[in-house]
Amino acid sequence: KKTPLYDFHLQHGGKIVPFAGWALPIQYTGSGLVQEHLHTRQECSLFDVSHMLQLTFGNSGCVKFLESLIVTDVANLPQGRGTLSVFTNENGGIIDDLIVSKISDESISVVSNAACSEKVVQHIQTKMNQFNSSSHQSVDVKVITNRGLLALQGPKSAVVLQRLTNSNLSQIPFMGYTNSNIADIDGCFIARGGYTGEDGFEISVPSDYCAKLAQEFLKHPEVKLAGLGARDSLRLEAGLCLYGNDIDEETTPIEAGLAWTVGKARRNTGNFPGSDTIIKQLQEGPSRKRVGLISTGPPARGGTKIFSSHDDEIGIITSGSPSPSLKKNIAMGYIKTAFCKIGTEVQLQVRNKKVNATIARMPFLPSNYYNVK
Repeated sequence: KKTPLYDFHLQHGGKIVPFAGWALPIQYTGSGLVQEHLHTRQECSLFDVSHMLQLTFGNSGCVKFLESLIVTDVANLPQGRGTLSVFTNENGGIIDDLIVSKISDESISVVSNAACSEKVVQHIQTKMNQFNSSSHQSVDVKVITNRGLLALQGPKSAVVLQRLTNSNLSQIPFMGYTNSNIADIDGCFIARGGYTGEDGFEISVPSDYCAKLAQEFLKHPEVKLAGLGARDSLRLEAGLCLYGNDIDEETTPIEAGLAWTVGKARRNTGNFPGSDTIIKQLQEGPSRKRVGLISTGPPARGGTKIFSSHDDEIGIITSGSPSPSLKKNIAMGYIKTAFCKIGTEVQLQVRNKKVNATIARMPFLPSNYYNVK
């Protein structure tokens, strides 16, 4: 499938690769992954994330219905704010991660992963039919197909975006949002957040105006294009999960270090898929945890086995690469809880050789999310 920016990418030297059923740029001619990564950390970059699944939940039952699918306390999420959450299955495993933004008690916006879109839509449809037939309230869920999604990420992103909109961005906190006009384009949904650890915005825009908005951003010297390669290395430095690598249906949010997504009220009442397993892990601790690692020698990739200093197999790497910012090899993975302490020395089986690694704090770089002063 092609995003509304497919032709735009070709015109600007995008090297197109298949990703989750979509044709997307992995990098751009004349720059490359490392340059795109470092530019995002220093200035700001524009990413096409139109492949993401955009949904709206409406009607009187949308809060109750969403709480039957995810771990978040949606009822007490303030209007005008969003949060990361997860869809869970009956075993507490993660069906997908998502961003949920509360417009009102009868209107909620959700963005989740392209790779899980068919599975998630089918899951929601099945649960919605059950809910509407058994509840006194009703919910209507729509898949948004006529809008693209652009991510402007980096420390200069607010400076650039502010030049193009009358909305006062200084009043929008991390995970806040506003509906606004950008560069004379009406109906833009601006959400402050992203996948890089930097300040930034994800902007939902009518498909017909995606290329126009992207071109407007490129008129500003701070902005360069970046592809999937830099997006992946940036999120790894920020200690953020990639679905299918670091989280999946066999992983609970507690094991994944996402216990904070489980709302306090939800911990008391349960009543979400897999709540028995998740609450038990909250109380007793999980047998394994997601950790960060810094290693020597060749970089460890997903699937690399982790060994203790006594040569016992204790875990597995789920994501790994050289860090362009730190000039070190970084990775994340799951290991037995007894070995999770920061500073613990372990070994990684890279190809046929053991290399030294140390359990490290995540994020690997300090996050630079914006908070209203």
